[in-house]
Amino acid sequence: MSRARRDSGGSCAAAGLAAGTPLLPVLIVCAVALVDLVGGAGMMWLPLLAAGPALAASTNGPRGVACVGLLAVLLGALLGARDGVPVRELAAVLSALLAVTLASGLACLLRARRERVLAAVRSVAETAQHALLVPVPERVGPFQVAVRYSAAAAEARIGGDLYALIPTPYGVRLIVGDVRGKGLPAVGTAALVLGVFREAAYDEPDLLAVVDRIERSLARNLGGDDFVTAVVAGHPRPGHLEVVNCGHAPPLLVRASGAVTAVEPVDPAPPLGLRALTGHTPGLQVLPFADGDQLLLYTDGVTEARDRGRAFYPLHQGLARHACDDPAHTLAALHDELLAHVGGRLHDDAALLLIRKPAAAEPDVPRTIVPHPVAEAARDSGDQTAEAV
Repeated sequence: MSRARRDSGGSCAAAGLAAGTPLLPVLIVCAVALVDLVGGAGMMWLPLLAAGPALAASTNGPRGVACVGLLAVLLGALLGARDGVPVRELAAVLSALLAVTLASGLACLLRARRERVLAAVRSVAETAQHALLVPVPERVGPFQVAVRYSAAAAEARIGGDLYALIPTPYGVRLIVGDVRGKGLPAVGTAALVLGVFREAAYDEPDLLAVVDRIERSLARNLGGDDFVTAVVAGHPRPGHLEVVNCGHAPPLLVRASGAVTAVEPVDPAPPLGLRALTGHTPGLQVLPFADGDQLLLYTDGVTEARDRGRAFYPLHQGLARHACDDPAHTLAALHDELLAHVGGRLHDDAALLLIRKPAAAEPDVPRTIVPHPVAEAARDSGDQTAEAV
């Protein structure tokens, strides 16, 4: 073995040992021992040695806890004998140190077990997210597409907002929705809606028939208080979009000129799952959609995001500021501004889906957007955001 290899191996071993050494707990134990040596106070400082193994339980494994505990017991015995502490009192202190070490080791084992369970849950959540919210490519049919999704529950990385965009024999069709409630029941309902949509979008020539299929499925499977707000859209022929709004926030239409307007439903309909209570059926709205036009669909986690002054995020104005010929850059700027508005962490699930119809001869030149510093800091601090672009 060459000298360089031996040096490299020794450096790696030293680095591994340093990484597993409970430095701060050892320093605390040594500091207590030093104070006792200088002050010579006997029993006054010895109980503080228990702080070492207690702290090691939160930063190290069982081996580190045992090492710090044994060090504390050894120093306690030596200092007690040096200071002339009575045998009974010293035995009580050393027994307490051993008890704290054992309890800290048990707490360390329980912490490690919880961390393994949490890691497994996160892995399952990520797998479920990719199965439920299938990543959308940059191009679908004639459209440029971008999606941004953020779950409020950072540990779960998945929530009750839903989206899908698929090419079908009847043109590109898409859905953005928001399930009432949170947690696993909301995720199950979102999976049900997306499954029915993906099946019906291929089978039904009429977009209203797709919505009816979803409504019938929810009526059979949801409780009386559950519902889903959604916007379902389709592109049956060039130059036109069909939109069905079922109690959802109105999409925002961006014309090639830069003008932004809300697509308010002409015939408002109740959310999916509540049609039986009202007897009102949704209507089909047809929009002209020319080259350069864009349509933004979103959930209420975006428009209801508040800053510290309780002011809502102005999505309409934000889209007007950041709209460009690259949907991915537009949503990146909107998402950064949204995080900056709320101070770095969303408190509700939020989804954004933007489609754009490029001109046939339009060059594909991406624009560079400088990220907002507050949003960059939020991402660096561990904001869990699921992206599909």
